[in-house]
Amino acid sequence: MSADSARWAIQDLIMTYAACIDAGDLAGVGELFREGTLHSGGGRTGRDAVESWFRDILILHPDGTPRTRHVTTNVRITAEEDTASAHSYFTVFQATADFPLQPIAAGHYDDRFVRRGDEWLFAERTPVLQMTGDLTRHLRLDVVRAASSGQ
Repeated sequence: MSADSARWAIQDLIMTYAACIDAGDLAGVGELFREGTLHSGGGRTGRDAVESWFRDILILHPDGTPRTRHVTTNVRITAEEDTASAHSYFTVFQATADFPLQPIAAGHYDDRFVRRGDEWLFAERTPVLQMTGDLTRHLRLDVVRAASSGQ
């Protein structure tokens, strides 16, 4: 696999993560981490643990989605033969029936990937939240706080 095709495959993986969350496809998000760890709220490894984490913290609205759009930009990917890393920015927008469209979170991701055959997978994702707005319609903040404090 050429470096360019690896970069495209990894960029697609990064964008698939955002699309799954925005669609409320939490099983799909979990599948992206079937061999990986999401370092958020203490860290979750594997499909079931990551899916469960998102089910615990995300508020899904009547349409089954979190009513968000994750915008991922400034993606920088470094690919080797069977491993890669990436750094990217994210901004999360949200709108609900009683909440006009607005940014609610921004930060960056630090990612590591592994290649299995022709497929790239998340090995690790570390989201770094740097700015927040009103998260009350997006996250169960009591669960997030408890996980972050190790309870």
